[in-house]
Amino acid sequence: MTEPTSKPVVVYGVSGYTGRLICEYLREYNVPFIAAGRDGKKVQEVVDRIPGLDTVDHEVVEVAHDVESLTSLFRGASVVCNTVGPFIKFGGEVVEAALAAGCHYLDTTGEQDWVLDAQARFGQSYKDAGLLLSPGVAQMYTTGEIAANICLETPGLDTLDILVLWKGFPTYASTQTIFTILKADWFRLEQNQYVAWDHTTTRECVVPGQHGTALTVPWGGTAHPVWFKDDPRVSTVTATGGVLDRAVMDGVVATTAMFEEQIRPLDPAAQEAALADIAAGLQAGMPPRENPRINTSVDSVHASGPLGRAHCVIHGNSNYKQTGLLQAYAAYSLLQQPPRRTGLASACQAFGHRELLGALRSFGLVLEPVLTVHS
Repeated sequence: MTEPTSKPVVVYGVSGYTGRLICEYLREYNVPFIAAGRDGKKVQEVVDRIPGLDTVDHEVVEVAHDVESLTSLFRGASVVCNTVGPFIKFGGEVVEAALAAGCHYLDTTGEQDWVLDAQARFGQSYKDAGLLLSPGVAQMYTTGEIAANICLETPGLDTLDILVLWKGFPTYASTQTIFTILKADWFRLEQNQYVAWDHTTTRECVVPGQHGTALTVPWGGTAHPVWFKDDPRVSTVTATGGVLDRAVMDGVVATTAMFEEQIRPLDPAAQEAALADIAAGLQAGMPPRENPRINTSVDSVHASGPLGRAHCVIHGNSNYKQTGLLQAYAAYSLLQQPPRRTGLASACQAFGHRELLGALRSFGLVLEPVLTVHS
């Protein structure tokens, strides 16, 4: 059985791209941590490539992916940062173990169905325990949520139109997620009710700061409709996103159509096998380390109400670095004070959107938001 940790943070899934970045930023915050994964040799190889890691107390642990082993490892820690996806397949054991060990839980999911599943299965238990359950602490959801909350600082705006775009290469885990979510139902929010998307929906969106447009998709629905459900300020949320490489998005659209026609009629096991094969063929290894001159991001939110409008744009770079920093800052914050909300909560609900923006700004990952208000 794995020995309990004496470190306050456990990063689970460090053999991947995002797990490494979380460790890098935990070092920046001088937070001791365990780097854990199912293959200790891979984890060690990743950790060995992190510059300056000898300046922070850390250790590498190999752990089996089951509730008992994970609970034993997490016991003694305060925060678990989970990057092992697809989360709908692998997240349940980690959430259950973190709860049993008395840890706050953070992950980097891009899966709306996982957020809803985690809410239904574990939300009340985490709340009862005074613990935070916060999936989706990542650029794809959190940076756009920051922009949405900046818009909502203007009272009387109840409709959110959210756009997330980035330029770069999806990691292996992100690619797996993109295809895993094809099996799920996707929801937007209309008058505080979940309404299902047609999976083949596409939207041509104007890219803020450019003359061109970008092809976007519902991207599994995103977590935004979940975060703003039952928020008295908000009634309607629509969110789409994509990468700025049109050829990649054309491929995503074509694969979605192929799934609906050829794979959805199959039994669940056959569906999963077919999607895993497609995903592995597209991205089998780590992408290049992000270059801020190349890997840009755009999070844009139009908020509207009966007698007002606001538009907030956050231009940034290095979306995976944004994710690593957001995870590290969240863990750093939780070690010093309770979250603003327990149970299932978004990063903004738990830590404050202005505080999260400050963290991203302090590391040079986003520009000052551009806000336009008409009321």
